[in-house]
Amino acid sequence: MATFTATTPLFEVMRDPAGHEILAHHVPELAANPLLHTLYHYQLGLILGTEESLRNDPAKKAEILAKIEALQPSPAPDRSDRNNEPAAGYESESVERGSAQADFAAKGRKWQRYEITLQGPSHGNPFTEVTLTADFTSGGETLTVPGFYDGDGTYLVRLLVPAEGEWSFITRSNAKSLEAITGSFTAAAASPDARGVVRVADTFHFAYDDGTPYLPIGTTSYVWTHQGDAREEQTLQSLKSGPFNKMRMCVFPKSYLFNENEPGIYPYEGTLEDGFDYSRPNPVYYHHLEKRISQLEQLGIEADLILFHAYDRWGFSTMNAAADDLYVKYVTARLASHRNIWWSLANEFDLMFEKTIEDWERFAAIVQENDPNKHLLSIHNCRQMYDHSRPWVTHASIQRLDIYKTAEMTTQWRQEWQKPVVIDECAYEGNIDQGWGNITGEEMTRRFWEGAIRGGYVGHGETYVHPDDILWWAKGGKLHGTSPDRIGFLRRILEESPAGHLEPLPGHWDAPSAGIKDQYELIYFGFNQPTYRRFVMPPGIRFQIDVIDTWNMTVETLPGTFEGRFRIDLPGRQYIAVRLRVEA
Repeated sequence: MATFTATTPLFEVMRDPAGHEILAHHVPELAANPLLHTLYHYQLGLILGTEESLRNDPAKKAEILAKIEALQPSPAPDRSDRNNEPAAGYESESVERGSAQADFAAKGRKWQRYEITLQGPSHGNPFTEVTLTADFTSGGETLTVPGFYDGDGTYLVRLLVPAEGEWSFITRSNAKSLEAITGSFTAAAASPDARGVVRVADTFHFAYDDGTPYLPIGTTSYVWTHQGDAREEQTLQSLKSGPFNKMRMCVFPKSYLFNENEPGIYPYEGTLEDGFDYSRPNPVYYHHLEKRISQLEQLGIEADLILFHAYDRWGFSTMNAAADDLYVKYVTARLASHRNIWWSLANEFDLMFEKTIEDWERFAAIVQENDPNKHLLSIHNCRQMYDHSRPWVTHASIQRLDIYKTAEMTTQWRQEWQKPVVIDECAYEGNIDQGWGNITGEEMTRRFWEGAIRGGYVGHGETYVHPDDILWWAKGGKLHGTSPDRIGFLRRILEESPAGHLEPLPGHWDAPSAGIKDQYELIYFGFNQPTYRRFVMPPGIRFQIDVIDTWNMTVETLPGTFEGRFRIDLPGRQYIAVRLRVEA
């Protein structure tokens, strides 16, 4: 029996290396089509029958189909070649140990970056041939921090200082001039507005290092940092006036629907015409990325940074294992000193057919090894959920699997993984032809509320058709949808909750609720439209009640207080919530 037939979904053929090779060789325009991922669920025969270059060549179509039907399942790709070990003697014996010029400050500050700049050798390929770390010690605790090459003979070591006090450091390197350089600094207390890194708190939620609750109200703009200064500044202005405090974004550029423009800078040395050298990252590219991440931090926005994705025409998604490892280590070393980083190993990991589960586990280990501040770390799915029970996964980053049920699954996922649930893709508000990108603002807002009441966090995105293909989800710019203001209203409601976040409560079969038992309760009716509601509450506790119109963004406090069994009138509209507060 043939492994593949004309009725096999294109997705299954493309994920097989031999099948991918046949299609890329005979129908290169299909393999390079920016709409490829929208064709995956169609049958192979239908795709070949409608491909423009094959319409008048049935013989070629039959030949391609026959080659694919004759295939046997491909063995798992060999990802074992990861030899990146630098040579021991990068510099000659005549070089004086620790002779590199070193610049560093005498003072630092808790929860701010401290940087050591070293002027060292530049022969050969310092990106792959030089190792550099620094051991930072304070109060008996030592943190090992990786350094990295920044081009033009400059090396940097960066620490996000975790504590105030006296710190000392010593460098270690296979380059003699960079070895055993020592120094010290005094870290002052954190600045009044600093809160530290976001961590998991209370199992299902988040808080900054200083204990301040953090409620992720996220949005997605995958390649906003590749659109030129004018549009990137416009994106920052939109964020400044919007409700969002987390931005999902890619390191690499993207090639996909509405994403066909070339980036202004590339992440590696080389050119589009001649190819790229994956052993030589481009520091200018990362200077730009770091600038934008820092600007997000100034706005109080976490940068949920996606390391890999499949939407690629430059080869960045299909590098070999050694190049992948070098990239992950380099990016982590460069960016881990940013307070507002979250690591996302991949957007839709299961569409990156060349990579194995072992690869993703190895990437996670590299990030953990090279991030002394242990920022949040996760991975994101398309069709197949990753095992979020893995110990390195700090929180579940989810794209919904069911077309309709999205935030409703929060309850199940919390129980299954006992970790925060962040539904980064519940679909996008917009009007494109794809079902993932044409829900209404009302439905986007409903999903946010549904997820929040169930103790999770839902993410936003926007895909409204634009004459110049400037869709927020991809390129940023301006927000055009109706949900952001309502999401901002939800954020204010959540911030007013006594615990700083919502924990689900039992007791209602027909509507989710959350809060603190017999003290504070928020009930959400979603697309139901009751005109009244009966309550049975413990005697002796008097409640004030607010009727919240989540779409019109109004809060009506009912007159008087309520106790025991009672009934309240409701407006008979969708998207209503009721809030019960113990009488002050």
